[in-house]
Amino acid sequence: MTTADRPERSVEERIAQVVFTADGLAPVIVQQWDTREVLMLAWVDAEALRRTLTSGRATYWSRSRQEYWRKGDTSGHIQVVHEARLDCDGDAILLLVAQTGPACHTGTRTCFDTTDLEAIAGTDQA
Repeated sequence: MTTADRPERSVEERIAQVVFTADGLAPVIVQQWDTREVLMLAWVDAEALRRTLTSGRATYWSRSRQEYWRKGDTSGHIQVVHEARLDCDGDAILLLVAQTGPACHTGTRTCFDTTDLEAIAGTDQA
């Protein structure tokens, strides 16, 4: 079944599919849409997800500040939404965006380019 064959679901029906934590939050893995580079991890509640799905700009819930923040409103480093996907368990969101400037609050392109945990590379052998 193609996207064109599927009936249109309301925003509320799409949000209802998400399994939020007891705190009402769900993790969002944010990737650059064309390169699939992992940029950051953020959190949304139902309202932040609603704003993201209906505006075309990424909006998150700040756990430290206890407020909504639309990425780039103060820094200019906006995230334009290309796609939003829900994982198989419904408890994690993958957000594909076009990132303008650094994604990390430290000023780096991605939040995952600082500390290497030096994992031993595995093999495909059992």
